[in-house]
Amino acid sequence: MTSQHNPWRMSVAPMMDWTDRHCRYFHRLLTKHTRLYTEMVTTGALIHGDRPRHLDFNAEEHPVALQLGGSEPADLATCAKLGEDWGYDEINLNCGCPSERVQRGSFGACLMAEPKLVADCVKAMVDAVSVPVTVKHRIGIDKHEDYAFVRDFVGTVAEGGASVFIVHARNAILKGLSPKENREIPPLKYDVVYQLKRDFPQLTMVLNGGVTTTAEVHAHLAHVDGVMLGREAYHNPYWLTTWDHAFFGEAPWFCERDEIEARMEAYIAKRQAADSGFHAHNVRRHMVGLHKGLPGARAWRRKITGNTIERVAQTLALTEG
Repeated sequence: MTSQHNPWRMSVAPMMDWTDRHCRYFHRLLTKHTRLYTEMVTTGALIHGDRPRHLDFNAEEHPVALQLGGSEPADLATCAKLGEDWGYDEINLNCGCPSERVQRGSFGACLMAEPKLVADCVKAMVDAVSVPVTVKHRIGIDKHEDYAFVRDFVGTVAEGGASVFIVHARNAILKGLSPKENREIPPLKYDVVYQLKRDFPQLTMVLNGGVTTTAEVHAHLAHVDGVMLGREAYHNPYWLTTWDHAFFGEAPWFCERDEIEARMEAYIAKRQAADSGFHAHNVRRHMVGLHKGLPGARAWRRKITGNTIERVAQTLALTEG
């Protein structure tokens, strides 16, 4: 259904507190073509906070997208322009995060109840930048399980100028479920995303949610334009070394885990040379899954983190935006 050179064919989901610049540098060592996303950055943090802390990234990360959280069109336009000027390849609007903290800021998944506002936000960003403006959302919120709800959301937002929609194939339950429970309890409904592609063939539809194998990715790519993975990409990063061949038609290549570790240690040394206060754990915590499934993986995780296994396990509690 989709060209192997489609920029959104494969991507790693934005995950709060996890897909920082060090994680993205690590992932880029494993795959050249997969699209990478920042953690969600709020408009308030960019307008009033430390912009370099939120926006700086490594040149090696391209193609890389900035995900924004907000609901004021003018503020989003300002921040989208900042992102473009900083060098990001895409600006993504978060309409999928179900956390109550995010809802208190009137953005995330609750925005799906206001498609006209989202369209206005998208239009303001599209008018401000020349890079693609995309939207990540759910298939519904709370008890809105009628397909017409998400169909009308996509149709309205597309009128604002969005042509790429990243669809987490679950409803978001705004009250009563934690972000973790929102990734597991609402059922996956991939057929809804397939139907969106059939109804909007001119739009790029990317499916997100619950995908864990190469076979599953290929099955979904028969129906949609791209697949975004979050937790499995983070828990099992070495899988990413197969993606350029499996999904982008590149020649197979093999990179030993030892070589990847050495390159990450060189990255850490470079960071520490620039900043004597830089902690290696900021990088190594993203690498704990590199030996997943191999003998000795548990001991290796202890060695690189200097923490107990229980602490390492805590680092794998991810929140997708």
